[in-house]
Amino acid sequence: MQRHKGVAWDDVVLAALEGDPAALGSLAAMEASGGEPDLIGKAEGAGRFRFCDCSEESPAGRRSICYDGSACEARKENKPQGSAVEGRPRWASGC
Repeated sequence: MQRHKGVAWDDVVLAALEGDPAALGSLAAMEASGGEPDLIGKAEGAGRFRFCDCSEESPAGRRSICYDGSACEARKENKPQGSAVEGRPRWASGC
């Protein structure tokens, strides 16, 4: 069974992973935080592949976050664990 019709895995490895260390880092972070990254398509004309976290529900480590540090600091009660922009948990960012 071929999950991604019309996509050769060798192309994904060369273009998206070996050719783009930042993309590989993002995929590794997604997986390390309990996500399930998967290929969802290819951008028209750009030659870049699109990946998404396809887990059934948000991983536990990514449920209690604010957008950025100022939004985090503005919360009076039930402070989140961190912020998406800074990418740090509360104990490291002071949120």
